[in-house]
Amino acid sequence: MSGVVTEPDGIPRCPWGMESAQMADYRAYHDTEWGLPVHGDDALFERMSLEAFQSGLSWITILRRRPGFRAAFADFRIAEVARFTDADAERLLADPGIIRNRAKIAATVNNARIAAELAPGELDGLIWSYAPGRARPVPRTLSDLEPVTPESTALAKDLKKRGFRFVGPTTAYAMMQACGLVNDHLADCHVRQAVEAAAG
Repeated sequence: MSGVVTEPDGIPRCPWGMESAQMADYRAYHDTEWGLPVHGDDALFERMSLEAFQSGLSWITILRRRPGFRAAFADFRIAEVARFTDADAERLLADPGIIRNRAKIAATVNNARIAAELAPGELDGLIWSYAPGRARPVPRTLSDLEPVTPESTALAKDLKKRGFRFVGPTTAYAMMQACGLVNDHLADCHVRQAVEAAAG
């Protein structure tokens, strides 16, 4: 699909934000979260972690399990996750409320420990320093969107150099889109202007 989709409510949305019996969760996420600026070390750590868990899966799988992830990972409070032990890892591997992937669980705990060594606000500043400082073409269709950008490649490289895991360029760009570092709502999507206003 390309271009926006106008639903019975008369509101144009990005195609992936359209509502259906199976994807109603996406509509609320598209309309109220995706692309709006996210700040705060813990909040960005959560987004980084969930994007890592999403790798190889559909985002709806993660979105529907987000309450379970938050319960399992202490609401993604960096200081608490950084103290997780091997026993916690085994607990998480038995938790049906999350994606039980040993490597991704280990990466999340590792990333919390790396983030805990940073000064307050440093993770936020690091991630946001890679927001494009140049005007970007406004996407009109989904085919106008790239899965990787020079900025996401540079961010991934910086995070990996610091010891973060599961933060490749594609994952980094998905986080940048979700957290408002870029506005990838399509030109005619009703949310695009709200995101621009929030960013301004």
